[in-house]
Amino acid sequence: MARIGVIGLGNWGTALAHIWCNDGHNVLGWTVEKEVYESIMTDGINRKYLDGHHMPDLQVTMELSDITESCEILVLALPSGVILSVVDDLVPHLRPSHVILDLAKGLAPIDEGGSGLISDAIEGRLGDSGKTNPVIVLTGPTIAPEVARGVITSAVVACHDSSVAERLADRLSTETLVLTAANDPNGAELWGAYKNCVALACGLVDGLKDSIGGDNLKAALVLTGFSEGIRLLGAMGADSATAFGPAGIGDLYVTATSPRSRNRTLGEKLGSGRTLDEALDEMHMVAEGVRATRMFLNRAPKLGVETPFIEALGDLLDGEIDADQAVRRMVEGNGS
Repeated sequence: MARIGVIGLGNWGTALAHIWCNDGHNVLGWTVEKEVYESIMTDGINRKYLDGHHMPDLQVTMELSDITESCEILVLALPSGVILSVVDDLVPHLRPSHVILDLAKGLAPIDEGGSGLISDAIEGRLGDSGKTNPVIVLTGPTIAPEVARGVITSAVVACHDSSVAERLADRLSTETLVLTAANDPNGAELWGAYKNCVALACGLVDGLKDSIGGDNLKAALVLTGFSEGIRLLGAMGADSATAFGPAGIGDLYVTATSPRSRNRTLGEKLGSGRTLDEALDEMHMVAEGVRATRMFLNRAPKLGVETPFIEALGDLLDGEIDADQAVRRMVEGNGS
């Protein structure tokens, strides 16, 4: 039995907290949202992010120090745009025994330097404070409501130290959540971010269902997006084998096709004619694909990699072209 602190109680953090509680672990969740705190404390349900799942054993707090005092595994279930600021608050309270599990895959702000990966930025903050806590990345095809209701799910925990990844995978796997250890955290993290861009594009197709949208077009976009990802992420240091595992094509498939996918849903709203601001206003959960698209666009030219798929998506997000024009440009890029 592990003592797990889930920092961030959106739908993914709450889903993991739920299944780990059911597996007999002691789980304490942290949130800054008073309505989430009160909902769990009063009713044992996170009505905002995971309504319908009763979690009587989940403890909750709004004090970050409670997490570090009572937990050994610290799960960072936070949006990529805010995770580093929370890490800054967390670092002074860390003990050598704490293990950090990062769920916010992807790219850090450009001024972070280094590889540009969030996990590396976390490690940099730890190093600056003289701490050596291991940082592990969790990613894979994991739609949160399905995980919460017990759908068998496969995901990857990746760390440069394979033995650390193996121990964590063994401790946190359940009957329905099958975690596999891997040693390419950079590739796992990059694909965890990039798949959201492809999901946005596939959502456009659903929004265009009354005109040029359809399964043929969606399949074409998955192919061109995946092919561009192999080139771009390979240039950024991802192991080519990661593209063909759960962190790569597995995660990309489910995020691009599931009706529960936030990024696919956002793309559908854009495809139906809404502006980006209008679409975002209709969603209360973060869709990471917008930020990921812009981050990849920033880095690709420095690597000398052509990215017609991502560039078309970026132009759509900036309002320079419409959804019809965007998907046509993506297909014409043909992934070569």
